[in-house]
Amino acid sequence: MIDEHHLEKTFQFENFQQALDFTNAVGELAESVDHHPEICLTWGKAKITIWTHSIGGLSDADFIFAARCEELA
Repeated sequence: MIDEHHLEKTFQFENFQQALDFTNAVGELAESVDHHPEICLTWGKAKITIWTHSIGGLSDADFIFAARCEELA
């Protein structure tokens, strides 16, 4: 948790393709639940940042989405 405002985690992978596959899976999840994180993709890493824009901070949905991202990794 960053400044009690958003959740952020960098997921590590063995190569770019695995990081890209994870990013695409997170994107599909985001579309299915209409909750869209910020995603930064680079070689072997994908950083996911989550918060609810409409309230300017964290909601229960953010923690649920973060847990689902963990399951995808």
